[in-house]
Amino acid sequence: MGTQIIQTSKSLKEKTIVLGITGSIAAVRCVELARELRRRGADVHAVMTDAARKIIHPEAIRYATGNPVITEITGDVEHVNFCGIGGRASLLVIAPCTANTIGKIAHGIDDTSVTTFATTAFGSGIPIIIIPAMHESMYNHPIVIENIGKLTELGVEFVNPLTEEGAAKIASIEEIVLRVERAAGKKTLSGKRIIITGGATAETVDPIRILTNRASGKTGVELALEAFRRGADVTLVHRDCMGIQGICEFYAESAQDMTDSVIEELGKGYDLLISAAAISDFTVTPSKDKIKSEKELTLTLKPAPKLIKEVRQNYPDLKIIGFKAETGISEEELIKRARKSMDSSNLSMVVANDVSSGGMGTEENNVYLIDGSVKSVSGTKRQIAIEIMDKIEEIMRIK
Repeated sequence: MGTQIIQTSKSLKEKTIVLGITGSIAAVRCVELARELRRRGADVHAVMTDAARKIIHPEAIRYATGNPVITEITGDVEHVNFCGIGGRASLLVIAPCTANTIGKIAHGIDDTSVTTFATTAFGSGIPIIIIPAMHESMYNHPIVIENIGKLTELGVEFVNPLTEEGAAKIASIEEIVLRVERAAGKKTLSGKRIIITGGATAETVDPIRILTNRASGKTGVELALEAFRRGADVTLVHRDCMGIQGICEFYAESAQDMTDSVIEELGKGYDLLISAAAISDFTVTPSKDKIKSEKELTLTLKPAPKLIKEVRQNYPDLKIIGFKAETGISEEELIKRARKSMDSSNLSMVVANDVSSGGMGTEENNVYLIDGSVKSVSGTKRQIAIEIMDKIEEIMRIK
């Protein structure tokens, strides 16, 4: 049954994932992929083509999945048991998928175990994700492009490859797993458009120096990932770059940049703003040249624009989740100040914490979720993001 797996989340609990492996050198990545899926609670079953078995031994895949590997279709009709109507599979993931296999699936040819599973999945409505891997010139072939387009129109989801060193390499394991979580999940936020701000902004002092804060942006990233897992259309505005397919990102340097970006983007129609960024409270008039350090310097700080205030003026009915960071105050006072912020800006919820005891720049945090009630949540920032999204689902159901 393979080695023991330490579960890191329950995002794929009770999900059966069929992993189709074809004859690309990227097949060696499937050991890591299978184990990452299992770490999230999935029951993984692999099916391999003959070409895949020439690259990686089925016993290695059996070790990774903890289950026997299907290398041929037998009298047990494995393709029907897993991908037929009422079959065990929640999802068919073909990774890596060669140009040859893409072409066969697009034309209904099922002369390998993997293509037979795909044909069966199509017929029963089981979702299919394809992760292409091949040389770049093959990926750019007009017929391959046409086949990908045809399958996309038929509802197949593609995770685009990384193009480097003349090859269209398999996407990162992290990204594949994220797309599997989204495809296999309950899609409780499907159809919802959510814009999230995250991390610290920075105010220019001179061409070299900035004024900023210790916020890492991890909470904003985790919120974006969790909303994406649940089926939402997600936009993240921050000073970083995740580079995750399907999540729209805008770079914003200063408080004004972030405010302008959010106001403009909201004009496209959103259901919710999560204002998780640690936006600068003050800005300065920047020097065009580097400020000399030989003598004492006094900077005049000016109030920076307040994002939530400006958003509320422009979008009075928008649901907004605010964040409140304080230092050195009691729990009672923290909650009191959070409620004041919630009332003054008509927020749906406030996430509050005392950063003097940790949170900024750390992997874990302790926060209070404050709406009509108060809930204390501690744990990793991913765990906290899950709790926040659970609350948001309740908020989105209340019209």
